[in-house]
Amino acid sequence: MAERIEIKVPDIGDFSDVPVIEVLVSAGDRVEADQSLITLESDKATMEVPSPAAGRIVEMRVALEDTVSKNDVVAVLEVERAAEDDGEAETQRAAESSKVDQDEEARAESGDSTEASEQQITDSAGDDAPAPPPPDVGSRQSPPVTTGAGTTMPDQVPYASPAVRRFARELGVDLSRVKGSGRKQRIVRDDVTAFVKAVMSGGAPSATPGFEVAPLPKVDFSKFGEVERQALSRINRISSRVLHRNWVTIPHVTHNDLADVTELEAFRKANKAAAAKQGFKLTPLVFLIKASVAALQEFPRFNASLDADGEHIVLKKYFHIGIAVDTPEGLVVPVLRDCDQKSPTDLARELVEVSERARAGKLAPKELQGGCFSISSLGGIGGTSFSPIINAPELAILGVSRSRMEAVWDGKSFQPRLLMPLSVSYDHRVIDGAAAARFTRYLAEYLEDPDTLVL
Repeated sequence: MAERIEIKVPDIGDFSDVPVIEVLVSAGDRVEADQSLITLESDKATMEVPSPAAGRIVEMRVALEDTVSKNDVVAVLEVERAAEDDGEAETQRAAESSKVDQDEEARAESGDSTEASEQQITDSAGDDAPAPPPPDVGSRQSPPVTTGAGTTMPDQVPYASPAVRRFARELGVDLSRVKGSGRKQRIVRDDVTAFVKAVMSGGAPSATPGFEVAPLPKVDFSKFGEVERQALSRINRISSRVLHRNWVTIPHVTHNDLADVTELEAFRKANKAAAAKQGFKLTPLVFLIKASVAALQEFPRFNASLDADGEHIVLKKYFHIGIAVDTPEGLVVPVLRDCDQKSPTDLARELVEVSERARAGKLAPKELQGGCFSISSLGGIGGTSFSPIINAPELAILGVSRSRMEAVWDGKSFQPRLLMPLSVSYDHRVIDGAAAARFTRYLAEYLEDPDTLVL
C-alpha cells in the first residue's frame, strides 16, 4: 500500500524564515531515503533537508526563494509500505488522501495554499542575550522597536505569507509597521503597497524616530572611469544590516589596554612543536579565550544580556565564546561552548575544526547561537587598535591587534617586552567605564601570569 507523509523542516536552531536557495527535486520524482530535497541558507550557514524514506514526491510545498521555519511542510511523499490485507490498505489510503485534502482546504481557506505554514521561532543567540539572526525587513520575527527611554522591546510578530514578506523585503518595508487588512489582520500585498504610498506622500513615518538617515546618493561612477559591478555575498548583506543595527542602537565605548605577553609567547613557542605533532596549532587565540572566561567569571556583568524590558539584565552561568572567522564569503562568528570546562589544548583542537567548517560554509545553525562574549583577532594581519562592534545581544566584545616589541622601563632600565593591544567595546547602558577598565586590566594580567598557562 502507499502511504502519504508530510516532510517537514527539521530543527534548525532558533532561526526562522530561512530562505530556500535550491530545490533539488520536483513533483513526480522518485527519491531515496536521505536524499536531499531542498537547500536552506540561514544566517551564515547552509543545510539540506533530506527525505526520511524512499518513495515518490507527490507535491512540493516550497519553491525557490521561499522562506521556511521549523516544522514547515516541504513536500508530500508517497511511501510504499506492506499492508496486512487489501482492505486495510484501501482504508488507510483513503484516510491519508482525506488528510491531505483537508490540509489543502485549510490552506486555501487561510489564503496560503501554496506557501509554507507559519511557525514562529524565537531566538536567543549571539553575544549576550537573545541573539537570533537579525530579522530581514518584513520577516515574521519583527525587529526591536526603540522606545522613548532608549531601550528596545520586541514588537508584535507580523502575520503575512512568505510571498508578501519577500515583496516587503524587495521594497524595504518593515512589516511590523504595516496594518493588515486580511482575515485575522493578515498582511496582504495591497497593505504593503498602501504603506509605501503613505510613506512617499508623508503620511507614515519613514523610519524609527531618531534614526532617520538620508538615502545614499545615486552616482553614475562609470562617467569617471571604468567600473565593475559585483553583488555582495549573502553573508555580507546580512552582516551589513546586523552591524548597522548594532551600531545605531547600542551606545558603544571602546577601552584600550596593553598586555605584556612576553612569557606567554615563550610558553607558546616551547609547546608549539608538541602541539603540531598532535595535529593542531597552539595559537595565542586559545589563551585569549581562557583569559576572557576568567575575566567574565570575575566580572559577571560582562557575561549578561539586557532584558527586553530594558530594566533588567540576564546573568548567564555558562561561558560560550564567539570567535570571528574570516571566510571567503565574509565574517562569521561560530560559538565555542563551555569554554570554562576546556583546556587550551582542547580549545586549540576545536578551533581548527570549527574554522575549517566555517570557511567551507558547513556550520550548523546552532553553532552560531548562544554566545556570551566575542573575540575578533586581527593580530595575524596588523594594526595597533580598533573598535569592534558589539555582537548583540552580547554586552561586550574583545578586539586584538598585532603584538609588538617595545622598550619598557622596569624601574632600572628599559627591557624589550612583547605587548599585545587589547580593545574592549562595551554597551554603556549596562557597563560603565571604570568596570570596563578593570575588566580589561584583569584580562591583561591573566595573560601576563605564566602560572595560568597550563595545557
